[in-house]
Amino acid sequence: MPGWLHLSLAPVLAPLAGAVAVLAWRLRETQRPVTRRSIVLPPLAMSTGLAMFLVPGFRVPWPWALGAFLTGALVLSIPLLWTSRLERRGDVVVMGRSRAFLVILLGLAALRLLLRDSVGHLLPPRETAAIFFLLAFGMIVRWRAWMLAAYSRLADGPASGSD
Repeated sequence: MPGWLHLSLAPVLAPLAGAVAVLAWRLRETQRPVTRRSIVLPPLAMSTGLAMFLVPGFRVPWPWALGAFLTGALVLSIPLLWTSRLERRGDVVVMGRSRAFLVILLGLAALRLLLRDSVGHLLPPRETAAIFFLLAFGMIVRWRAWMLAAYSRLADGPASGSD
């Protein structure tokens, strides 16, 4: 396979690989109890990506950064909120399975690919990466904040066990 073909497939294959990884993680997540730590850790780990903004090539204007973060938080997180359900099983809280999650995940991946291609024609690759990181970060932060609140209601309610 020619070298240029590998480079042209990378922007398509990387998000698809990410979608498959998230799907596998989500299926595994439904098989074990949810804890505060398991809810908070992913956005905390992802926040280390904000260090990219120390490199001048990744910096975008503040209005763009805020717009990307808020679009993720206020728009793209909605399908995740609709398809996420925490439920109490005995003394533990678990993530309920959702048949719609796969469809939502694939739809978000397709939307991201389409948007990334469009934005990629307007911005340099590093700025495009920064915008899409902020979009994803906004989505994850809102989703996990909602999960933490739902978990607290279930875990701290009557007949609750400890974390």
